[in-house]
Amino acid sequence: MKFSLVAALVVLLAVAHGSEAVSLVKRDVHPEVDTITDFLKEMSASITSSTQDVLERVKALDVTNTAQTYIKDSQAKVQPLVDNVQAEATKLQEQVLPFITNINDQIKPLTDNLHDQVKPLVDMMLNFFQQVVNQTNALLPPQ
Repeated sequence: MKFSLVAALVVLLAVAHGSEAVSLVKRDVHPEVDTITDFLKEMSASITSSTQDVLERVKALDVTNTAQTYIKDSQAKVQPLVDNVQAEATKLQEQVLPFITNINDQIKPLTDNLHDQVKPLVDMMLNFFQQVVNQTNALLPPQ
């Protein structure tokens, strides 16, 4: 009976030690599982963020391409109008040029005549101002 009691005690100790060892293993594994779970969560968040960035860039590129297409289409529609306006401006310039030349030909003798009449007055004023400067300098004490 002593043997069976000792054997039962050994079995009980072995079972207790085994369950304790399993309990220790579970406690040791739990932090590793948490670390792996945290790593997977961070990786998932990083992938989600990167995916959002890529989607935003694709949308921005799409908007840019759409804007460029709109500009090209608008330019294609406006260019004929610009060409027409330039052609009309050229025609108008050709039509107005003789009038401008005629007016210039009529005004030039008048301006030349005015210049001839005003030149003596301008020369007289220049001489007068030069005399004032000379007299003012003569009044100043020598330096």
